[in-house]
Amino acid sequence: MASKAIKRRPYSSETDKSSEKQMETTISHPVTEPLLGNDPREDKSKRYEPATWSDFWDGTRQECLRWAHLLSIFIAQPARKIVNAISEFGSLIARLFGYSSASQSSQNGQTAPLNLSPLQVERLRLLRQRLDVPYDCSSVKHQDALKELWRLAYPNRQLPPLKSDLWKEMGWQNSDPSTDFRAGGFMSLENLIYFARNYPDSFHRLLHKAEGKRAEWEYPFAAGGVNISYMLVQMLALQSGKMSTKAAVHFVQLLEDDEAAFDNLFCVAFQVLDSQWLARRASYMEFNEVLKSTRVQLEKELNTGCISSVQDLPSFRMLKR
Repeated sequence: MASKAIKRRPYSSETDKSSEKQMETTISHPVTEPLLGNDPREDKSKRYEPATWSDFWDGTRQECLRWAHLLSIFIAQPARKIVNAISEFGSLIARLFGYSSASQSSQNGQTAPLNLSPLQVERLRLLRQRLDVPYDCSSVKHQDALKELWRLAYPNRQLPPLKSDLWKEMGWQNSDPSTDFRAGGFMSLENLIYFARNYPDSFHRLLHKAEGKRAEWEYPFAAGGVNISYMLVQMLALQSGKMSTKAAVHFVQLLEDDEAAFDNLFCVAFQVLDSQWLARRASYMEFNEVLKSTRVQLEKELNTGCISSVQDLPSFRMLKR
């Protein structure tokens, strides 16, 4: 999202051959002449018969070959079983980690199609479907969602009209919050509501800027959330229809056990952004730089290879403080 998505607003007071040796057995040609004498009148029984010696070697050779054949069969059958077992074990490991041999990155940085489960495919489809819903200020459902966000943010305050300067206190840039959704769409509002419902302590700390020494010009909370939603959509390549990044490949595996993986990742991303904001002592004009560094950290954590849920991310623990 372009940096224009967030306008300047003063700080509010609310706070990852071997080659085989082949042994060549050379068998000399059978002897064709008798070793003693060549008199044709000699008693056949007293002569060395080459045919007899040849037959002996031929018989021995055939017997050796037969035993060698039997031995090769004896060795080959267990070997095939071992190879098959290793292959099946490798396939099992691949399924456990959500990979197949086709999921390796190619030279141009793209990834081949994954072997997704029907559940992953369906949840990915529903997530992409959410991306296509813009915020509609004339929709009663969307209006009610915005009102719900206010109630979650300020449970003890009266709900203002849908167009009021009071919305700026939440971090909307204008008195009409509907003008701030832009590319984030209705899903970014759903992300904020999910954050408030499931991690209320973290939500209110960030909303009220309760931690750390803050800049005079702070990032607006609600508009910042819209930017985070859009950043995640780009990071995970959800609009492209292809898992074209490693982070996207790892993320889609999380959908198997967590239907709300994207919403949970949004909450983690928001907390990471605020933490980096304080660490850098950033101010309003540096928001986009902090957003980029937040993306880099999330990609690194997703790509560690041992993440089976959003809750496994190292940054997730910040939400549970």
